Amino acid sequence: MSDLILFNKPFNVLCQFTDESEQAETRETLASYIDHKGFYAAGRLDRDSEGLLLLTNDGKLQHKISDPEHKMPKTYWAQVEGDVTKEAIKQLQTGVKLKDGMTRPAQCKKISQPMRLWERNSPIRQRQNIPTSWVELTITEGKNRQVRRMTAAVGFPTLRLIRARIGKWKLGNLQSGECELLHDQ
Repeated sequence: MSDLILFNKPFNVLCQFTDESEQAETRETLASYIDHKGFYAAGRLDRDSEGLLLLTNDGKLQHKISDPEHKMPKTYWAQVEGDVTKEAIKQLQTGVKLKDGMTRPAQCKKISQPMRLWERNSPIRQRQNIPTSWVELTITEGKNRQVRRMTAAVGFPTLRLIRARIGKWKLGNLQSGECELLHDQ
């Protein structure tokens, strides 16, 4: 029996249950939020990113979700610095050259601020004369910090990044720090 936990990972939480680093006393981990035993994260989400993280008790399902070979689409909402242009959107849609190579084409569109957005603990930096805008970006690969590097490469650095969807699983109405257990996935 495969069970899956949908978790809305808060900002500044490590995507692991233990922290062996020197900063362990000051850094939160998944153990602060998930009390189900035998579950492991299927993929990663950087400490400074928020949103959907999947955890499972099934190794095969974990592999299917996290292995880049399966090209499972992941959708992100990125708040970027500046008023994102049509040209930047087009570049993101066709692929962006990064130091480690070209990205695959992404689905990308400018969106309004997501409706069910929660306050972030440690607000983003605001600059008085520079607006921000939001994009929704769906990728099928998982290069390190890829979305942040992609938006920066087209001239619009990411200020806040929220993963909204992985494959068929959605963030839904989960608020920051909340989780939902699904049976028989």
